[in-house]
Amino acid sequence: MIKYKIRCKDCENTFDSWFASSKEFEKLKKMKLINCNICKSIKIDKSIMSPRISSNSKSFNDKKIANTKQVRSKIKEFQSYIKKNFEYVGENFTYEARSIHYDNKNSKKAIYGKASSKDIKELNDEGIETAVIPWVNDNDN
Repeated sequence: MIKYKIRCKDCENTFDSWFASSKEFEKLKKMKLINCNICKSIKIDKSIMSPRISSNSKSFNDKKIANTKQVRSKIKEFQSYIKKNFEYVGENFTYEARSIHYDNKNSKKAIYGKASSKDIKELNDEGIETAVIPWVNDNDN
């Protein structure tokens, strides 16, 4: 994607627009599909916008790190809740989920464990509700 500042030759209006490529811009201009958003003229010019460069990349990285730590903290909080309130069934998750779903007793037992994406898709196709959540190791920072 490329962002251009578009200038109307008739009314001098300028506006920004995104294009898949410079070739795409030229193609659309040739087909007369780009016009001024004020006067509707098709007499337009383009210029490349200057790239947006952060003057303080350390500040950006600090914010990114802080945000990552905050997300990781929330995931760990959620994991703690699951560990306290759900039964861990490990690799038997698919079998246990089917057992609960098809059991005539209508057990409301909450479980968590491991399953492949193929197994999860099969469970969902059978009408067995599952949720996949990100999981971080306890010893990860």
